[in-house]
Amino acid sequence: MRTVCIVDDDISFREALEGWVGSLGFATQSFGSAEAFLAVEIPPTIHCLVLDVQMPALSGLDLQAHLRATGHAIPIVFITSHSEPHHRTRALDAGAIGFLSKPFDRDVLMEIFKSIA
Repeated sequence: MRTVCIVDDDISFREALEGWVGSLGFATQSFGSAEAFLAVEIPPTIHCLVLDVQMPALSGLDLQAHLRATGHAIPIVFITSHSEPHHRTRALDAGAIGFLSKPFDRDVLMEIFKSIA
């Protein structure tokens, strides 16, 4: 089963997103920080990584840069309540496949998931 990993420091958002993504037929794993995500082995069945931009210590943008620098070409979607234009530009220029602002349109996220081969 394909896995969507969610990295966000807001536990209520993580839990809600896990439930919704699970209802779409994906397995989910969630992490409260970028460091927690990096502390585990990346699942071989990973379909997509959903990242928050601003988190304590290592940001979602920093995690994206680290993954790219270490050769991990995981599709990344950012979902954030801090939608600064320069964050969006940096994320997309570095290869993110989506950048959504909270609250986001679930149909848009579902279409992004479907577009991943």
